[in-house]
Amino acid sequence: MSSATIHDVIGVGFGPSNLALAIALEELAQLNGKALDALFIDKQAHYRWHGDTLSSQSELQISFLKDLVSLRNPTSPYSFVNYLKQQDRLVDFVNLGTFYPCRLEFNDYLGWVAEQFADQAAYGEEVTRIEPAFDNGVIHHLKLTSKTGNGQEQVRHARSVVISTGGSPKIPDAFAPCKDDPRVFHHSTYLSSLRQLPCSEGQPMRIAIIGSGQSAAEAFIDLNDSFPSVKVEMILRGTALKPADDSAFVNEIFAPQYTDLVFRQTPQDREKLIREYHNTNYSVVDPELIERIYGILYRQKVAHQYRHAVLCRQQVETVHTSDQGIELTLRDLATHQQRTHRYDAIILATGYERRSHRSLLASLESHLDGFEVDRDYRALASPTLLAPVFLQGFCETSHGLSDTLLSVLPMRSEEIGKALYQALKIQPLTHESQAATLISA
Repeated sequence: MSSATIHDVIGVGFGPSNLALAIALEELAQLNGKALDALFIDKQAHYRWHGDTLSSQSELQISFLKDLVSLRNPTSPYSFVNYLKQQDRLVDFVNLGTFYPCRLEFNDYLGWVAEQFADQAAYGEEVTRIEPAFDNGVIHHLKLTSKTGNGQEQVRHARSVVISTGGSPKIPDAFAPCKDDPRVFHHSTYLSSLRQLPCSEGQPMRIAIIGSGQSAAEAFIDLNDSFPSVKVEMILRGTALKPADDSAFVNEIFAPQYTDLVFRQTPQDREKLIREYHNTNYSVVDPELIERIYGILYRQKVAHQYRHAVLCRQQVETVHTSDQGIELTLRDLATHQQRTHRYDAIILATGYERRSHRSLLASLESHLDGFEVDRDYRALASPTLLAPVFLQGFCETSHGLSDTLLSVLPMRSEEIGKALYQALKIQPLTHESQAATLISA
């Protein structure tokens, strides 16, 4: 199926990044007196944000004020505060005395905003490729092909695209042969995968969690609290679970102004900055969660009932599956001793990689400058590619650690929105033409 319409912009993915862009484009339309024809395509059947990981222990790790819009426009009707007011929970939230809502509530907030842009969204379709549409050797617009759940293809055209497809689960090489084994799964499918396991029916299981970050810690706590028949071992390469640094001065690296500072640096100096603050976001855990895990393990010692364990300095050497379970051969990185452990299931809390934009843009790669971007997140391109391509969430190496987080969404979306208006040469209406438009309407 193909549409003859050429949209001004198609957003690939409708997660928080492109949802923030939809808000920014609405504001810019009011400012410019002319709206862009925008469509957002998302592979999920309906809006949800990390919906398969929303366990009872999942809490947002940043302030509710870092929502989709407040840092740019605190009076916006799409703010988290207005969401609370509309849900009749504003006073209750104030009484909580916290800046950090649970992820379940923040997911509900995002869904509430998404409902207000439902006429601009196409759900249940996965964009599989983005191709050039040539006109005398010049690319004025792009052809996007998407596929529905039943395999039907849809072709659309756009004068520009904004890719915000998020991260893809990172699977360690040792576990690659287990990709079709339901007993071995990435944390991104945590809830649905657990429902397929015997522990969901109360049967005893021994489960290993591979990883040392927030997701691994949340899974540990959830399994402890929600599945009393489960014994858990968290396996990590590091010497200990390490706390996330969210102190006030360090948090300034997530301020919008810091993006300018990072972008102005040489590639080598950018890399140094990212390494320096790596412990704000990667392989770290909220201190309160570390204290909970330590407390659980301590009480086990007091009671002499050793249900769980945290195994540090462990490298997974081999993985062997059988009907009896999954055997992991672990090497202690300090003593080099090896031991084999058998588990009934493995949870891979091993993070995400951000490369999906490369496969989507493979047909355009010869027209792009190595997927590098300018300050406004537009991919650097040859003069023949006049249809702008913007990337959200794939620019950490050039724009800093905040690129994959919520902190910069309000400002980044406005920057991309303004760049879209400029690139597409959408001129603001004069007061006279706006008045004429109102009269004709």
